[in-house]
Amino acid sequence: MRFILVTGMSGAGKSTALRFLEDAGYFCVDNLPVSLIVPFAEISSDGKAPDYNKIALGIDIRNGKRLGEIGGILHQLSDEGIRYEVLYLDASDDVLLKRYKESRRVHPLTGPDGDVAKGISMERALTSHLRERADYIIDTSQLLTRELRGEMVKIFIDDHAYKNLYVTVKSFGFKYGIPADSDLVFDVRFLPNPYYDLSLRPLTGLDTPVREFIERSSESVMFLDKLEDMLTFLIPNYVSEGKNQLVVSIGCTGGRHRSVALADGIYRRLCKHTEYGVRIEHRDMGKDLVKKETDYGVH
Repeated sequence: MRFILVTGMSGAGKSTALRFLEDAGYFCVDNLPVSLIVPFAEISSDGKAPDYNKIALGIDIRNGKRLGEIGGILHQLSDEGIRYEVLYLDASDDVLLKRYKESRRVHPLTGPDGDVAKGISMERALTSHLRERADYIIDTSQLLTRELRGEMVKIFIDDHAYKNLYVTVKSFGFKYGIPADSDLVFDVRFLPNPYYDLSLRPLTGLDTPVREFIERSSESVMFLDKLEDMLTFLIPNYVSEGKNQLVVSIGCTGGRHRSVALADGIYRRLCKHTEYGVRIEHRDMGKDLVKKETDYGVH
């Protein structure tokens, strides 16, 4: 029997994770009282219910103060020989606050003052012991729903080893500001700028002519080689430290040509590594084009 406890921060994607597991053939129960976890596991593992060979339980802050009992309950499961895994869904406080504001839902720990940020802070403290016990931590701050499902497939269907780290490679334009969530920032404005070639200006760093223009500079290839070497060194150390989200931002002036091409280049190189997930985001790639169209009256 595979027995999964799905937990984490409210708004981080637990409902999405449970729906995925249900679609994958797991018997799912959300918001089960913690006092029923052991009896439920015993019934499921006694062999009399063959359909219950894959179980997923949603356990979170809705259990209130009794969530503090979970440590003893997990010890009891281990003592009775019931193997379990803990999946913890997390996201940054800023992202969680934004999601609550957009959905207009009430946080479970929000008091009469309606302070969502305070509720998030309290929940993080109350679930920290679950995070420490987690076998898998997925930070959904930068993930789309399909990307979260992709990570779930790796863990619970393909049974890939999971290192709890997701790398986001992000291109941006300095004139629009450095991404606030960046862990590492690299400036590629030292490279020749395709913007000044009128035939290349309407294109992006994903187009072959722009990429070939940039690759003609030996410095661009050297930059990618050195960046790959540095990230290959850093990432295992971040994993050992317990980091589960790394945002590598690469910027040029407008975020349309050089940063896009080089971000795409390092993304492709990192994708060869299977120890961690990799995604790419081109934050400002379309902004200059939108401005140009507006200037000419195109809406």
